Amino acid sequence: MDAEFEELVRAAQSGDRAAQGALYEQFQGSVQAIAFRRIGDWEEARELTQDVFIQAFRRLGQLEVPAAFAGWLRRIAHRMAINRAMRSRFPSLVEAETLDRQSEEDESPLESLLREEQKAQVREGMSRLRRLDRETLEAFYWRGQSLNEMSDTFRAPVGTIKRRLHVARRRLAEEVELVAQAR
Repeated sequence: MDAEFEELVRAAQSGDRAAQGALYEQFQGSVQAIAFRRIGDWEEARELTQDVFIQAFRRLGQLEVPAAFAGWLRRIAHRMAINRAMRSRFPSLVEAETLDRQSEEDESPLESLLREEQKAQVREGMSRLRRLDRETLEAFYWRGQSLNEMSDTFRAPVGTIKRRLHVARRRLAEEVELVAQAR
């Protein structure tokens, strides 16, 4: 991370609301992606994203190395997503794999078929995208990279990464729609 980013984190640590807002804008998408992967529900993921940032900003003073903010935030998001998934589905602790398997087993055959169909449509839509669009979406949603990490990976400014994500999402939606219409 660069000095400018570390200064932003330090400002947020001192209670600067604008700095906190900037961090939220920069990392909200990756936190939501982590939450969605664990929970599987966009509304729940959005709600959990808010909770993660509330918790993170409350504990921001505990972060000793501002450059470690992205990884620290991801750990909070993973931990809170696991806790939310466990609380909402089971009263007792279970392994994450068991949790995923159990939620699939609780589906009706029709729900399972529809979920698999949606996954297939997204996979086919992804395969139809240009390489840069596909890699951008994979970095953000599958690998959970922050915008800063993607900026480093793709050697492009954060603003460019945001634009690429926006465009790639739109193109994927169009491709998935075409796939769905063709079936």
